[in-house]
Amino acid sequence: MATSKDISAFIEKFDEFFTDYYEKELAIFKTSYPSEKSFFFSYKKLESYDHELADELEKHPDEVLEAAKEALIRLVGTGIKDFAPHVRVIELPETNLLIQDVGAAQIQKLIHLQGVVTKRAEVRPKVQIGIYRCKRCESVYKVPIEKNTETPEVCEQCKKRALELDEEATYFVNLQRTEVQELLEKVRGGTPAGHIEVLLEDDLVNTIVPGDTVDLVGILRIRPMPKVKAPIFAKFIDTVSVTNIQREFEEVELTKEDIKDIHEFSKRKDVIEQLVKAIAPSIYGHKEVKEALALQLFGGTIGKELPEGGKIRSDIHVLLIGDPGSAKTRLLQYVVELAPKSIYVSGKSVTGAGLTAAAEKDDLGDGGWTLKAGALVLASGGMASIDEFDKIDKDEQAALHEVMESQTVSIAKAGIVAKFRAQTAILAAANPKFGRFDPNQLPVEQFEIPPTILSRFDLIFPIKDVLDEERDKNLVQYILTSHRDAAMKKKPEAEEYNVMPTEFLRKYIAYARKTVKPVLTPEASKKIEEFYLELRRMGQHQKSFAITPRQIEGMIRLSEASAKARLSPYVEISDAERSVRLTRFVLEQIAFDRTTGKFDIDIISSGTGQPRSKAEQYYDLIGIIKDLAKLSETVTVGEVMIQAKKLNIDEVTARRIIDEMFRKGELFEPKPGQIRLVPRSE
Repeated sequence: MATSKDISAFIEKFDEFFTDYYEKELAIFKTSYPSEKSFFFSYKKLESYDHELADELEKHPDEVLEAAKEALIRLVGTGIKDFAPHVRVIELPETNLLIQDVGAAQIQKLIHLQGVVTKRAEVRPKVQIGIYRCKRCESVYKVPIEKNTETPEVCEQCKKRALELDEEATYFVNLQRTEVQELLEKVRGGTPAGHIEVLLEDDLVNTIVPGDTVDLVGILRIRPMPKVKAPIFAKFIDTVSVTNIQREFEEVELTKEDIKDIHEFSKRKDVIEQLVKAIAPSIYGHKEVKEALALQLFGGTIGKELPEGGKIRSDIHVLLIGDPGSAKTRLLQYVVELAPKSIYVSGKSVTGAGLTAAAEKDDLGDGGWTLKAGALVLASGGMASIDEFDKIDKDEQAALHEVMESQTVSIAKAGIVAKFRAQTAILAAANPKFGRFDPNQLPVEQFEIPPTILSRFDLIFPIKDVLDEERDKNLVQYILTSHRDAAMKKKPEAEEYNVMPTEFLRKYIAYARKTVKPVLTPEASKKIEEFYLELRRMGQHQKSFAITPRQIEGMIRLSEASAKARLSPYVEISDAERSVRLTRFVLEQIAFDRTTGKFDIDIISSGTGQPRSKAEQYYDLIGIIKDLAKLSETVTVGEVMIQAKKLNIDEVTARRIIDEMFRKGELFEPKPGQIRLVPRSE
């Protein structure tokens, strides 16, 4: 430990250091106190001034920071009443220290960590200077409560154990407990993310919220664990400084050679084709799906705001719905491994609170309530893969409405009202509700996801297992070859495997996301406009809605992602054509009304899973049954068929709709062959 003589030497050194390096900042701090209580200095500057003093700061932070505080009081404290500043150090060198590795070697040392805030307790008052009064002789003692200070119990005057804390005269300071978790991009190979308790004092309280990514400088301390007799201690970080660093993607270290290779690769004419080929190369086929996933990883242009201040979503949401064995989960897991900041959850085991934020009992405080960030908040700035999306309870799915559109999580639970940032791209996978797709029914009728959620996905891909001998032959040969090569530890020779290394792909995506913010050109805008107006005109003739403004925003995001993939500052017509082609492909799969031969977005957004033409037939049949019921108490199916034919509804369609109404409980059969509408309570 440093001695008092050493501290005096430290004070002199800091006096000189502050005067030489921070003369202007000292003058500003003197005028801004007490509204600004913290004075910040750079570790890098201190190291360049006196590297031995910087080393001593890391080894004995309590003594060195106390010396820095005394030097600051000498320099600017004259004439300021009750001057009690905080001296905080920032800009420590980058370290590879993980939260899970913090232990005995770091006790009482200054450490530097980065993590994401998972929960935060309420602010509590802590004694800073205790005023103790003797109940016998009225003697008063003023005791500064420092680290490891033992509170007095015996009066020095009357020697009686009669001292008690005078709460009215005592000086208190705010204290707040938080919990920080390892950054997701630093956790690899299924290792559980480490957690550590963090203490914030005075002007640091309420400066961070769950979901924030923070750069943390503090002193590792220990305390006895309650209700544990063995000499085992709990660890926590006493914060010196904390900086909010919202990072969109992993801070990948790029050398000049990496950047040169990235720019060289971006000049290839087939750059996007190569990127698509690199997405899950072990999975055969699914070209359009892989192209969509590649664009999703790049995302649209970030930071766009509306004139009134609202933010425009840049993240692309994709939904895969497929038959069993169609490699949906493999695609999700590949994206999780590729995206540096990502999280994977399964719908069978997830709740709405687990996805967004939960209110739970405060084990950091005195048993009150605190908020804990969920998966989508923790993955903010990255990717969230949600498997078995259809298995999430409908009430829990409702929590996703705000996240998927405005990319925030608003919480009002247990008397706590808060809003978290959740700028997360969602890749979800679901199964048809009857196991496999029925080719005789519309795809949207075959999965149970609310239309309000479906409409927020930019792209929805039904992945069907089609019986095709040529394709099946290619698929089985591809799988057999890949397994044989894997067993022999041999590099596959299949054309699909001649792709860029995963690490280079990760660097390429990270560089593009951080440096490229493409802007729409008039030519690209015109292409998207023409496609939108073309489909709207088609819908006008058929009295259906082929496309809505929400699809325009999706196409813009896809176009911007395509430009990012080329490292282009401008969205060109080729990018717009790519987004139009993908959008048309998806509409043909899920929003094509076979009755009219046209696109109808109502299939997704109406809530019935039916095109407008079918919805009209449904209401026509209800009208027929009501009209016949007015003429006679008994309505037969045959009478309904006769009237339906007059409205150009063929018998097969009419019977299918009636069967659906029976299944939904809208019709009942009072006698064989007779039908009646179930009365609805008003």
